Amino acid sequence: MRGLSQRVKGMKPSATVAVNAKALELRRQGVDLVALTAGEPDFDTPEHVKEAARRALAQGKTKYAPPVGIPELREALAEKFRKENGLQVTPEETIVTVGGKQALYNLFQAILDPGDEVIVLAPYWVSYPEMVRLAGGVPVEVETLPQEGFVPDPERVRRAVTPRTKALVVNSPNNPTGAVYPEEVLKALAELAVEHDFYLVSDEIYEHLIYEGAHFSPAQVAPEHTITVNGAAKAFAMTGWRIGYACGPKEVIKAMADISSQSTTSPDTIAQWATLEALTNQEASRAFIEMAREAYRRRRDLLLEGLSALGLKAVRPSGAFYVLLDTSPFAEDEVQAAERLLQAGVAVVPGTDFAAYGHVRLSYATSEENLRKALERFAQMLERV
Repeated sequence: MRGLSQRVKGMKPSATVAVNAKALELRRQGVDLVALTAGEPDFDTPEHVKEAARRALAQGKTKYAPPVGIPELREALAEKFRKENGLQVTPEETIVTVGGKQALYNLFQAILDPGDEVIVLAPYWVSYPEMVRLAGGVPVEVETLPQEGFVPDPERVRRAVTPRTKALVVNSPNNPTGAVYPEEVLKALAELAVEHDFYLVSDEIYEHLIYEGAHFSPAQVAPEHTITVNGAAKAFAMTGWRIGYACGPKEVIKAMADISSQSTTSPDTIAQWATLEALTNQEASRAFIEMAREAYRRRRDLLLEGLSALGLKAVRPSGAFYVLLDTSPFAEDEVQAAERLLQAGVAVVPGTDFAAYGHVRLSYATSEENLRKALERFAQMLERV
């Protein structure tokens, strides 16, 4: 036995998944814990979506699907991208994947050669740089600053571009900062991709969870350079159904599908029919999204007001369901902060693997009761330190 590959030995496991699993295990052991770790809605999947899955089962729609997804769902995706995102997309320019993660993973495998550089805006979702490395690429970090609302500076990004730059990853609304990038910033980044002929990877999974500002898809500016990635998880509370999707240039989509054909074959067929219902039953889905968005808005405001009352600092997020908390008032670094909060009965994710040093990520995808309880424990922790 000669052991594992060097590529896998150098890979980090997902910090967010690991911390959430630890919180769940502590709860199973009977530990009184408020978990602000999960990056998933706490609402149940809407009933009309679950009913569509039941119908699909009853109708025997349980066979393999094409690697690109069932035709009906791809047609609905093309319509969704046209209506909601202003993109001129055909079904052949879409793909359905096993969650948004697989869309991103397949994409990096499809476009990267060893040594190709991918610009990632820090703080970033923890999986971006690891996926780039697994594909042989080199992640290049460009910092966004709290005093600038964690919005990227296009000129700072321009200075990071080299002849090896193959892609730029943009995530708005952002995980972990909650920042919603202004239209003019996204346009400038799209124009930069065209100017230097690299791909713009636009992760728009939180597009329906915006409280101030508006969503803009940069593929409107650079359609031949942009791959737009999204999924059913956040908007429709379908995290466990594992349906992601993307649109982009046909040759890229085909390459992504070829990778699926040799790995997962296709996403779950039943889940695809359920997602079709989520996208096409617009009245029911819109009501659900609006209900969830207003609940998140109330929770965000409750959390921010409570943190401010305790003298703690956080940049106000305009989207998603996360707050990045500055840990300098009560800890030497983000790891110590997370440990102290865990001792106080609150689980959070240290910002280390997000490149959000000196911060912890708090998810407010939980009840107002849990948030109030967490704030009480924050206060108790601050009294001790």
